[in-house]
Amino acid sequence: MPNTRIKNEDQYQALRDQGYSKEKAARIANSEDASEKGGKAKPYEERTKDELYKQAKKVGIDGRSEMDKQALIEALRQH
Repeated sequence: MPNTRIKNEDQYQALRDQGYSKEKAARIANSEDASEKGGKAKPYEERTKDELYKQAKKVGIDGRSEMDKQALIEALRQH
């Protein structure tokens, strides 16, 4: 039975089959450009600490204000 809260059910199932958590698969499948492949975002290493902080705030990473750039990168990748 499809989940009505998932915008792109096929992508969600493919991500779950690849081992993504339910939360992360849903977040990706529900993004605005979920049907598009290959985003144009810069790698974390090329972003400023302020950009990383704003992304960490957007996704709700706790303790972000105490993190340096490398810690923010690691936290974002693990989220």
